[in-house]
Amino acid sequence: MSDKPICKSRRDAVKVMLGTAAAIPMINLVGVGTARAQAPANAVTPDDPTAAALKYHENAAESDRLAAARPGLPPAEQHCGNCQFMLPDAEGATDEWKGCQLFPGKLINLNGWCASWTLRAG
Repeated sequence: MSDKPICKSRRDAVKVMLGTAAAIPMINLVGVGTARAQAPANAVTPDDPTAAALKYHENAAESDRLAAARPGLPPAEQHCGNCQFMLPDAEGATDEWKGCQLFPGKLINLNGWCASWTLRAG
């Protein structure tokens, strides 16, 4: 038999239950943040013919910017967020997803890149 008094064991059990109860809302918050990071329904997809032709990738760091770099900025600094074709006020636009003149009716990721990237004036 244990030398611990029963009330000590109950206290430990209550501490574990309270800790678990406090952790559950935090786990749910992490899930909500993940859901928000998903692409919108009208986002440009990799199988889109225009995206394939322009070598669009929603993550510029994973695109082939070095081989097809355009003048204006070093390849590492080229992304949709500083391109002249980006439409900030497109329907459905969010902080991370904006419209693009090259993809009418669709949204691009601000961190994306395509071979038509052109530095925005100003």
